[in-house]
Formats: sequence, C-alpha cells, structure tokens
Amino acid sequence: MQIFESIKSIQAFLSVKKQQGCSIGFVPTMGALHQGHLTLIERAKTDNDVVVCSIYVNPTQFNNTFDLEKYPRNVDRDKILLENAECDVLFYPSDEIMYPEGKDDSMKLDFGALDKVLEGEFRPGHFSGVGLILSKFFHIVSADSVYFGQKDLQQCSIVQKLIDTLFFDIQLVVVPTVREKSGLAMSSRNARLSNEGKEVAANLYETLMKVREMLQNGEDLNKAKQTGINSIKKYKEIQLEYLEVVDRKSFTQATGNTSKKEIAICVAAFIEGVRLIDNVLVFS
Repeated sequence: MQIFESIKSIQAFLSVKKQQGCSIGFVPTMGALHQGHLTLIERAKTDNDVVVCSIYVNPTQFNNTFDLEKYPRNVDRDKILLENAECDVLFYPSDEIMYPEGKDDSMKLDFGALDKVLEGEFRPGHFSGVGLILSKFFHIVSADSVYFGQKDLQQCSIVQKLIDTLFFDIQLVVVPTVREKSGLAMSSRNARLSNEGKEVAANLYETLMKVREMLQNGEDLNKAKQTGINSIKKYKEIQLEYLEVVDRKSFTQATGNTSKKEIAICVAAFIEGVRLIDNVLVFS
C-alpha cells in the first residue's frame, strides 16, 4: 500500500495510474476503521483497478468541540487493516494540508432544505463541513466512484447533491449498513461505548425494525412513529434526539402520499454520552 501525506505526491501517483487506463475507487473515512469501512474497500476493489482510502478527521464537520476531541484515532491500527484489505493507496493529510487558510476561515456550503432537517437541524454546519472536505478530496483524487455506507443515509443524499450541483465527474455508490450480531450499526463511535452500552444501543435497531414492520403492515405513519418513540423511552440509558419516518430524498416527514419505495425510518440518540445514528428503509 502506498501512503501519501501531500496533495502533489498523491496526484502524481494517481496521474500515472490514469494514464495507464486504471479506474479509481475512493473511500473517504475519518479513521478508527471497522468492518463497515472494510466492506466499502472490498466493494471498491470489486469495481475498480485502484482503491484510495483517506483518513482525515475533518474539523469543519464537527459542531461539538468535545465530540471532535473524543473522536477515536488509531492510525497505526488503521494502516494494518488497510494493508490486510489490500487497499492500494492511503491518503493521510494534516490539517495544514487540507486547510492552509485555517479551518475557521474556510468557506461555507448551503444545501438548502436538505441540510436543515434531522442531522442538519441537530448538527448545524455539519453538512457544510462534509461538502467542503469532499469537494477538496474529489479534486485531489479525481476518482471514478466514491463509496459510502447507508448508515449515513442523509449524508449520502448530501453527497449526491454536491456531485450534481458542482458537476463532479464521480459516481456515488451506497453500500448497505454493516451491523454487529446484535443489530447495532457499526460505527467508529461504538469504540467509546462500554459492553453494557452496546447492548443498550442494539435496541435502536430493534425499534427501527418494529416500526418498519408496522408500516409494512399498513399501520398509520404517526402511530408507528410514536410506538417507536415510546419503545426507546423505556430505556433510561438512551437519550433520544429524534425518531422520524421520512421521505428518503428530502428527509422531510413522510405522508400518506409518499411513495412506498422512498420511506426511511431514521433515529439519533445519545448513549453514555456517545451520539449514534441509524436508519432502515421500509420497502427496500
């Protein structure tokens, strides 16, 4: 695996690969890699000749300083995992490389209504930071395809809007969420949970599946949603931020007129001070 820390060095390497006719798949991460990330690498390897993974904890997408400081980091372990997964390239830049102007002076992006609901509402500025760092990465890597997990469903819509609006010549590939045996969606933040916390967190997925079954059986949207909220509130260890049944394109509240194929159930909650998100599609 080739490791690059500067923009010029990785661009020079990838330029040769492109001249050789190689297709490039890109998996952007913030490190603390787990099986979910490795599944993205595996899919990218299936689709492309060269796979690039980035590890960069992007400060502009954190609206909570404590969350940024506590975000798990273990790049030495990550490098071993990427080597074992036969990733071709690791891009591991510093803040000085990605934000030479300083992160506080960086430009802001507005995704309209899409970043004002759910994650956008509870994490103001988050998607602006995501869009900004991805724009930089897309220019640097110039990949053919970029890979994200369905766990970050709203982010996937943000990425697609970024691609469409700024005419990036890259295809978004969304890969199904990888889960623990308990159903808990794999996340780098899970490393901050105790074993007991992980057991409690598994109830988020269990609740999503309960609401999903109700909707599949024709239950009223609001009744199904309230049943899910009540189920989660039974656990004093869970501080629910939101549970919503939404249109998966706009992420606004679903209605009776919403196409069945476009309904998603999304949840965000704190457990042991760790913020977790998850979602399921109702008719997938």
